[in-house]
Amino acid sequence: MTIPEINYWAVLLATLASMVVGSIWYTPKVFGDRWMRLAKVPRPTTSAQAWLPLLLSVVLSFLLAWVLAGSVTIAWHFYGGAFLWTAIVTAVTLWAGFTAGRLIVHDIFEGRPTNLTVLNIAHELVTVLAMAVIIGVWPPAGTV
Repeated sequence: MTIPEINYWAVLLATLASMVVGSIWYTPKVFGDRWMRLAKVPRPTTSAQAWLPLLLSVVLSFLLAWVLAGSVTIAWHFYGGAFLWTAIVTAVTLWAGFTAGRLIVHDIFEGRPTNLTVLNIAHELVTVLAMAVIIGVWPPAGTV
């Protein structure tokens, strides 16, 4: 089995970008208070309640960036063209097909507010686009 070429520095930077997007997006003055109200999420009362989700978020953001980087490389080898454009198209396609679609289905069955669904899928779109731009402008050595 061949593993696609991946620029791990770009993956690490994309992971960091995900955390920056999330920290801005969920700031109380941006969408944080609205999200907590719509999702019925209480404010953390202990440091463990605050740090455990953040730690898990870092790990899963790394996984997302790694999978996206590999998917972009595979798509670029298959379709050709500009690496940045391939990264953006791949990110939006994966977001629409996996993230947005699955969140919409789950939220409909759980009876979650449409505003919450839109807020969450918009956050995910901004996140994968930020990751895609980083991955797209910093392709693996020897590929472009």
